[in-house]
Amino acid sequence: MENEFKENVIINLTFEFALKNIDFCDDLDGIKKFALSNQLFKSGTSLGANAREAQNSESKADFIHKFKISAKETEETEYWLLLCKHSNKSSDSSNLLSELEPIKK
Repeated sequence: MENEFKENVIINLTFEFALKNIDFCDDLDGIKKFALSNQLFKSGTSLGANAREAQNSESKADFIHKFKISAKETEETEYWLLLCKHSNKSSDSSNLLSELEPIKK
């Protein structure tokens, strides 16, 4: 993976985040938090997919639009992770929240 995106920091960060998010969602499934896992899986992988799609946009406006979608998915992902962090019946999401910070910036 390190050579595929080595010159595009945001694509690299979102790809690495998605891989860790998948593992975290597996943990949530293990404690039967299927609805939360499903929502987090979708948003946590979509932020990278949309950022990558923006790389092949048809125009500057299309690029901005796709990147804004990625930003929205990042906010949604943060919401689900905060729910996990503050819930007493869920896995701790502190590490993923930390990894989301540079993506948000």
